[in-house]
Amino acid sequence: MYQFLKPVALNLLALTIVLILQPDVVFAQENVNISAFNPQAILKDALQWIDSLGTVGAIAFIAIYIMATVAFLPGSILTLGAGVLFDVFWGSVYVFIGATLGATAAFLIGRYLARNWVIKKIANNKKFAAIDNAVGREGLKIVLLTRLSPIFPFNLLNYAFGVTAVSLKDYFLGCVGMIPGTIMYVYIGSLAGNLALIGTENQPTNSTLTWVIRIVGFIATVAVTIYVTKIAKKALEIIDN
Repeated sequence: MYQFLKPVALNLLALTIVLILQPDVVFAQENVNISAFNPQAILKDALQWIDSLGTVGAIAFIAIYIMATVAFLPGSILTLGAGVLFDVFWGSVYVFIGATLGATAAFLIGRYLARNWVIKKIANNKKFAAIDNAVGREGLKIVLLTRLSPIFPFNLLNYAFGVTAVSLKDYFLGCVGMIPGTIMYVYIGSLAGNLALIGTENQPTNSTLTWVIRIVGFIATVAVTIYVTKIAKKALEIIDN
C-alpha cells in the first residue's frame, strides 16, 4: 500500500508547485461557470442584499456563508466581500464563524451519511483500516495543516474528513488553521472598496500578501503530505509485522 502513497504525494507536490508559480490560480475557482449556473453572480447578489440590511447584515452573512459551504459554492467571493462590507477585523471574525460552522455541518453530513458505508468497505481490509485509524489519532495536526494550505479544496475537504476517523473535536479545533488565510483574503477584499470589483480583473490586490499565502500554503502542503505518508507507512508496518 505504501508504494501507492508515494506517487500521490509526488503528484500533490507537483500540483502545489504549479499553483505557486501561477499568480491567477488563487482566484481561479471563482471564475468557473458551470453551465448556466453562475455561483459567483448569486453570491455577489447576496452580498448586495446583505449590504442593504444594516446592522443585521452580519447575521445574514454568517448564515449565507454556512449554506454556501454546505452547498459547495465558492466561499472566496464571500470572504473578499466581507472585507468590503465589514472591514478587516469584523469581516475576518464573521468569515471565520461562518466557515467553521459550515465546515462542521458538512463534516457531520459526510460522517452520518457516508461514514457507515466507508466502515463497511474497509472492514475486511486491515491496511485501509489501519491507515484510517492512524490518521484519526493524528487528526488535529492533519486538519490544521490542510487548513493552512489553499491547495486542498475547502468544501470537498469538509465532507472528506467526515468519512475518516478524525474526531469532531479535532476537526473543529483544527479549523483555527483557516485564520491566517481568512485575514489575508478579507484584507485583499477590503482593498477593493466596492462589491462590483470583487472577483474581477480590476480588483485591487496586494502582491506581497498573495505570495505569502502561496508560500505558507506550499509549506503546509509539503508538511501534511510528508506527515500523512509517514503515519500511513508506520501503520502499515505494524500490520505487516
